[in-house]
Amino acid sequence: MKKQLVIAVAAATMAMGALSVNAYEQGDIVLRAGLVTVAPDADSDPIVLPDPVGTLPNGVDVDNDTQISIIGTWMMSDNWGLEVLAATPFEHDIDLEDAPLPAGSTKHLPPTVSLQWYPRGNAEGWQPYVGVGVNYTKFFDEEVDPVLAGFLVENLPDLGINSAKLSLDDSWGLALQAGVDIPLGENWGLNAGVWYIDIGTTADVTLGLDGGSSATVSFDVDIDPWVYNVGVFYKF
Repeated sequence: MKKQLVIAVAAATMAMGALSVNAYEQGDIVLRAGLVTVAPDADSDPIVLPDPVGTLPNGVDVDNDTQISIIGTWMMSDNWGLEVLAATPFEHDIDLEDAPLPAGSTKHLPPTVSLQWYPRGNAEGWQPYVGVGVNYTKFFDEEVDPVLAGFLVENLPDLGINSAKLSLDDSWGLALQAGVDIPLGENWGLNAGVWYIDIGTTADVTLGLDGGSSATVSFDVDIDPWVYNVGVFYKF
């Protein structure tokens, strides 16, 4: 029995050794794909509305969303890489914190370019890495929820509100990351990564009023999400 156990352990060790051949070299391309979750840590300015509603001191909150990730890294050297993070468009619901009720929704694309350091880049086995980069977030398809529009019409009857539109400014910000590639073969394996991204925007809610005039309510929102990716990688 002991002999069989020793043989089994030795075989497992040899198998793991055979799999751990994932050294990175200058010129390699590492392509990662999987599921990526954007989890905002939102902080909103108060929303100032006319009386009788008045100020909503807690502003808005932004919900999570998960999409498909496509992440490419070019190894500039054995230890340094340049990464581009991309994904299918994220869609987030936006809620009023004080009411509470749904306020609207938005879609966005957050391409991020990062310089990465791989301390074990030229060694076999696991490949941890850290990075710092720049994020650009493009917001689009912003919508005011009909529930919020109805709330404003009902509670601000003297304004004569007949429509409501939402727009969000695009954002530039810093991105920090850490991750690891776990080899399962000579060129492929598992990946896990996390980013903290500085995303801030100004929200403009434009109210259409009877008579053709309009009024705009503006407030700043720091979205600042944690971004989590789990998937696979392939090294070319």
